[in-house]
Amino acid sequence: MTDAAELTRRTRELLAAKPPASTDRIDFLKARFDAGLAWVHYPEGLGGLGAPRALQAVVDAELEAAGAPDNDPRRIGIGLGMAAPTILRYGTEEQKRRFLRPLWVGEEVWCQLFSEPGAGSDLAALGTRAVRSDGGPSRSSEAQSGGDWIVNGQKVWTSSAHLARWAILIARTDPEVPKHKGITYFVCDMTDPGVDVRPLRQVTGEAEFNEVFLTDVRIPDAHRLGEVGDGWRVAQTTLNNERVAIGGMRLPREGGMIGPVTKTWRERPELRTPDLHQRLLKLWVEAEVARLAGERLRQQLVVGQPGPEGAGMKLSFARLNQEISGLEVELLGEEGLLYEDWTMRRPELVDFVGRDAGYRYLRSKGNSIEGGTSEVLLNIVAERVLGLPSEPRTDKDVAWKDLAR
Repeated sequence: MTDAAELTRRTRELLAAKPPASTDRIDFLKARFDAGLAWVHYPEGLGGLGAPRALQAVVDAELEAAGAPDNDPRRIGIGLGMAAPTILRYGTEEQKRRFLRPLWVGEEVWCQLFSEPGAGSDLAALGTRAVRSDGGPSRSSEAQSGGDWIVNGQKVWTSSAHLARWAILIARTDPEVPKHKGITYFVCDMTDPGVDVRPLRQVTGEAEFNEVFLTDVRIPDAHRLGEVGDGWRVAQTTLNNERVAIGGMRLPREGGMIGPVTKTWRERPELRTPDLHQRLLKLWVEAEVARLAGERLRQQLVVGQPGPEGAGMKLSFARLNQEISGLEVELLGEEGLLYEDWTMRRPELVDFVGRDAGYRYLRSKGNSIEGGTSEVLLNIVAERVLGLPSEPRTDKDVAWKDLAR
């Protein structure tokens, strides 16, 4: 059993063999992965040592004290928080060894091809089609492994698609069954000539998101995750991890949105009012409670299998960001209405905090949509956490091809 002392020893051996000051950043990260110190709870050979997840903090503290480089979750967060745990749980050994190392190191960026113009909150209604290239059957009971799939459709709200080498993709492989049952999960090569990425300019002026058109994209069956027709179940692993990755991200005290507001409050006493003081105190406490709850949630996770509790963290994240950024704009008065740059850009980082108060206020509006709308997440908390009766679903047993669209 790997304990804290063993991890400390291994980390110091890594630092001695690859001194951070004289080692290329990517080379150091590769060595860290190979030493099992990337995510210690992953299996040996896949960046981990099969150790308890909570012991990752031991490694991180040693590396931080030595000034060692780290990967950047803002750039590769979709790969780290969503693709990796799904590949770990459903991927073949070959898939795990091909994808996990370059994903963690940051050599390959990932994106998520889930949402569609007609299937956002109701994701299971998606219409992107994947058909076997040989014209053979696509149903799980009849499917044979091998061969290729031809994919056609449109996806939307795809963060980092303009940077991505790979995408996690769900597509409909059987329209004859109810919508949740005819979906299959794939890994899509974003360099395929049939993949067309187009920017979607946001209210912030930049195009962090994209729409993606898929035209006769050929995906080998070796890039399928899980069984044919079982994609909805596989996607639940991705979605549950996504909510934890967004709502339960690791932050220091006063990290995230609350940090800039408290900094302004301390440095600009002329802006203070009693009303804003009370509101800031309340939000500071709520942000700290959410931070600690996120830490506890991460420690309780079974490897790659978070439950519906992550939906509650994501809800809290969105509400707090919007309330805190609104308070910041009020605190700054006229200054809060300024926005430094409306230039159209395609950023390389997904940054919820951003550049100035105007950016934070505008960007936070998307927090209640991305990673699952707040309305959908409220239903998940009600039904799967609190055990309340389910919402009526009249289309649950209707074949997808018969649904009104």
